[in-house]
Amino acid sequence: MGRGRVIVERIENKMSRQVTFSKRRSGLLKKAFELSVLCDAEIALIIFSNRGKLFQFTTCHDINKIIEKYRQCCFNMSQTGDSVEHQSSQKLYEELLKLRAKHESLEKTQRNFEGEDLGPLSMNELQSLEKQIDRTLSQARQHHMKKLIARIDELRQQVQNLEGVNKQLEAKLVWV
Repeated sequence: MGRGRVIVERIENKMSRQVTFSKRRSGLLKKAFELSVLCDAEIALIIFSNRGKLFQFTTCHDINKIIEKYRQCCFNMSQTGDSVEHQSSQKLYEELLKLRAKHESLEKTQRNFEGEDLGPLSMNELQSLEKQIDRTLSQARQHHMKKLIARIDELRQQVQNLEGVNKQLEAKLVWV
């Protein structure tokens, strides 16, 4: 007996949604692998969870090669301008790809600093993260101490000024 039709709409229960995401992601990755083996196809699959976590599958070692191949194919289909425009556009696109990768890397680092997504990190990466946090904390403490010392010096100067004013007022009081 077959299963009934599944209504495709957002799952409201957070836990059910996460379980469904995990199972369907696994199924999708399995199908991509099977398609690549059966048909000798080059496949790149990129999935971002609702929390921004990246899942990817590729048949070659570098997903960027397939993305570049895709970009070349799409660009060649839609290309109507001259070669100078093509080169300029290609450079801008390459710069965009670099900036996106840098942005993703910075977001991942920020999440790690906030204590999120630590599961996939290796021991060396965790130790490196701990050292970075220690350095940052040390720098913050040094900056805080400098500000405190500057404030203490400022207050001491105010005390000296007020003591001088007090002595002057006492001297005027004696004259009166």
